[in-house]
Amino acid sequence: MAQTITGETQLLGVIGDPVRHSFSPIMHNAALAELGANYMYVALPIKPADLATAVAGFRAIDLRGFNITIPHKQAIMPLLSTITPEAEAIGAVNTVWPTDAGWAGTNTDITGFLSPLKELAPKGRQRAIVLGNGGAARAVVAGCTQWGIPEIHVVGRNADKLRQFAASWQSSPLQPPLSVHPWEAIPELLPEADLVVNTTPVGMKPVGESPLSQEQIGLLPEGAIAYDLIYNPSPTKFLAMASAHGLT
Repeated sequence: MAQTITGETQLLGVIGDPVRHSFSPIMHNAALAELGANYMYVALPIKPADLATAVAGFRAIDLRGFNITIPHKQAIMPLLSTITPEAEAIGAVNTVWPTDAGWAGTNTDITGFLSPLKELAPKGRQRAIVLGNGGAARAVVAGCTQWGIPEIHVVGRNADKLRQFAASWQSSPLQPPLSVHPWEAIPELLPEADLVVNTTPVGMKPVGESPLSQEQIGLLPEGAIAYDLIYNPSPTKFLAMASAHGLT
């Protein structure tokens, strides 16, 4: 059933840069229509330099809530008046709603990350490789910690940001079994990896690229799981190459 927009329709959205690729408006608007809820959910492209201005504007137009994707999951936090313990522990927010005191935020990424993983494989994974060290990587590290993986290796291209990423977990109640590595260390880490998770935008922007080469994917052992947080395009080149190598 198509939604009818009226003067009473309330607005929801997802912010990011880029964000026009997102399937969230399709999924959320279908659910809202099924529920008969008078809301409309839209993609809102926001540049990093415009984030604070946009969030203030959302309050002014009475936006009823929004989701957050790359690259705003950490940058949004100083703009919120309330952050749930889950989001504080992760250090990133992906869902925001208005309160009398201002904006409140939480993080549902751990649940979203672990749900398909638990269906794919039982517990017993020993070594996870996380590609990238942004806000999405934080939820993956937290999820791997909750799942009981004893070795979590995060790789990134910027040494300073990697050090900051590692240091930021020191006060977290999660205390993940974390080590960080330069991107060049990937070939050394892959042969014993049970799980490789791409948290970078490579494959979405630019489409048709992969964070790992064919040769690197070939280093993964039999039974390893390749996991990509990017869902558009589907499959990504990374997952297509992993599948061609017989990986899950």
